[in-house]
Amino acid sequence: MSLSASDIASVKLIVGMEVHVELATRTKMFTRAPNPAHPDFDPHADAAHESHGHDGDHASHATHRAAVLPNTLIDPTVLALPGALPVMNKAAVEMAIKVGLALQCQIAPLTKWDRKGYFYPDLPKAYQISQYDLPLCFDGSIDVPALDAQGQLDLDAEPARIGIIRAHLEEDAGKLLHEAPGGGAIDFSIADYNRAGTPLLEIVTQPDFTSADQCVAFCRVLRNVCRFLGVSEGVMQKGHMRFEPNINTHITLKDGRLIKTPVVEVKNLNSFKAVKGAIEFELEQQPLRWLADKREMGRGMKQTRGWNDAARGGKGETFLQREKEDAHDYRYFPDPDLVPVVVDEAWKSQIAATIPELPLPRYRRYMDEFGLGKKEAAALVEERDVCFFYEGVIAAMEAMGLGHARAGKLAANILLQSGAKRANEQQRLISELGITPASVAAVGKLREDGKLSNQGVDELFGALCEKAEGIHHGEHGEHGDEAKQSVQSSATPMSSSVSSVISVVNSSLARAESTAKDRGLLLVRDDAALAKWVDQAIAENAQAAADVKAGKVQAVGRLVGAVVKLSGGTLDAKNVRDALLAKLSNG
Repeated sequence: MSLSASDIASVKLIVGMEVHVELATRTKMFTRAPNPAHPDFDPHADAAHESHGHDGDHASHATHRAAVLPNTLIDPTVLALPGALPVMNKAAVEMAIKVGLALQCQIAPLTKWDRKGYFYPDLPKAYQISQYDLPLCFDGSIDVPALDAQGQLDLDAEPARIGIIRAHLEEDAGKLLHEAPGGGAIDFSIADYNRAGTPLLEIVTQPDFTSADQCVAFCRVLRNVCRFLGVSEGVMQKGHMRFEPNINTHITLKDGRLIKTPVVEVKNLNSFKAVKGAIEFELEQQPLRWLADKREMGRGMKQTRGWNDAARGGKGETFLQREKEDAHDYRYFPDPDLVPVVVDEAWKSQIAATIPELPLPRYRRYMDEFGLGKKEAAALVEERDVCFFYEGVIAAMEAMGLGHARAGKLAANILLQSGAKRANEQQRLISELGITPASVAAVGKLREDGKLSNQGVDELFGALCEKAEGIHHGEHGEHGDEAKQSVQSSATPMSSSVSSVISVVNSSLARAESTAKDRGLLLVRDDAALAKWVDQAIAENAQAAADVKAGKVQAVGRLVGAVVKLSGGTLDAKNVRDALLAKLSNG
C-alpha cells in the first residue's frame, strides 16, 4: 500500500552534535610546525576587513597579523616524509582537559593515540592520528538556555541539559582547493597542507536536541565557553569551529507505526545560520525521502551531506556527499610512535585552577552585583573580549575611588550606549575601538563628579576614540602613552603594581578632563549662577513651579529644561533638579 504525507500523524526531530574546535596552540598537534589557528597566524589576512556578523562569526580587527602563503606552515612530519616522527603537543592536551572540565566531563587517567586510516589527497600520511576507544574526556554535560523571540539566549529560562559523550583530540587534515588562486576555473585540485596537523578537539553530544534553535543555542554557548577558556578564537569563518549535526526524524503514522529515518550527518557548517538552515531542511525532507524510498535507520544507512547556502534562493539545502562508513571501516589501531597519556590528579588540579569564571555564571553575577538587567548582562558576556574589557573598566573606576557596585553599573551604561553605538557603526567589538579601559573609567569618573552631562559623556567617549584611532595611524604627541596602553583582554587592564595603577588612572583622568575642556564639554559648577537661573526659571514658569509645590514632582522637568537653557547647556541636569526641588520645598 502506498503512503503519502497525509498518512503521517507527527514528526519528531532528533539531533546529536559533533563539533570540531581548532585549538589555538602555537605549534601543531604532533609537530613543531606553526599552527594556523594561533592568533599570530592568519591564512585569511589577504581577505582584509572581515567583519563580525549576526552569527557571531567575528574576525578581529584589533590584532594585525601577517598573511600566510599556502604550504608554508609545514615540516617533514606534516608531509609524512620518510623518517619523520610525531611528538605530542602537551599544551593541546591541557587545553582539551580544560574544555572537558568546563563541560563537566570525566578525565581519563589513561588515554592513547590511534591511527584512523583513510585515503584522501588532503591527508599525506593516509591516516589521521586520533583517539578511538579511550577518549581524553567523556561523560559530561552542558546546560543550554533557550532562544527568545529575537533569537537571543534567554538566560533566565530553564535550560536544557545536553549530555556530552566524549571529547577527544586528533589532528586536522589539509585543504583541497578547486579553483585557481584569485578565482578562475581549473581542471585539477590544489592541495594546501597548512592546516594539516592542526590540533582538533572533537566534541560529541548525546542525541538530546529536539529543535534547530536548541542546536544553535548550544553552538553559541560552546563557542563562548571555548573563547573564555582561551583555547580557540572561535572565528567560524576561518574554520576555528565547525559544526556537524547528526539528524534523523521519528515519524509516527496515523496507524500507530513508528518510523525512524536514517541518520544524516551534515559536514563542516561554519555559521549559526547554516546550522539552523541545515537542520530545518532535513526535518522537512527526511519524511519525504522515507515516503519515496522507505529507507529506515540501520547499519549502513548513514549518509554524509554538504550544505549549499545559496540554493533555493538563499534558503539553502543539503546535498549528498557519500554513504557514511562505520567506525570499523577506518581500521583503527594504536599508533606505535606515540606513548599513552597519563593524567594524574595533580596535573588535572593544576589545569582546573586556570579555568576562569564562565559566561553564564558571569551573567548572573553581573545582575546580582551591579544591578544590571538581563539584556545588559547578556550583551556584556556575549563576547569574551568585551566582557574582559568591561571588567577592566570596573577595576580602573574602583582605582579612581568609585564603589564596586556603582562602577559596574556606570561602566555598563557607558559601554552599552556610547561604546555600542560606535562599535555598530564601525563593525567592531567595543573592545576594538582603541579607547583603553582606564580612559573609559575616566569618562565615568567625570560624569560621577558632575563635570559631564550625559551628552558630554557620549561626545567625550567619541573624542577619546578618535584620538586613539589617530595614534594607531601614526600620530604622536601628548597622548603618546595612550598608544602604548594596549586594549587588553584581561579582567584588569593595568599592572599589578599599585604605583603603576595609580599612575595609569591619574594620567587617563587628566587626559580625559583636558580633552573635555578643549571641546567645551565640562559643566560649570557655579552655585551663585545656578541660584540666579533657578529663580529666573521659576518666575518665568509659575504654573510648573506651583505644580511641583502641589506634589506633582514630574513637573520639575520643565523647570530643569528652562534652567539648562538659561545656562547655555553648561549645567548638569541632576544638579539643577536637586537645586529646584530644594528651592521649591522651602517655599
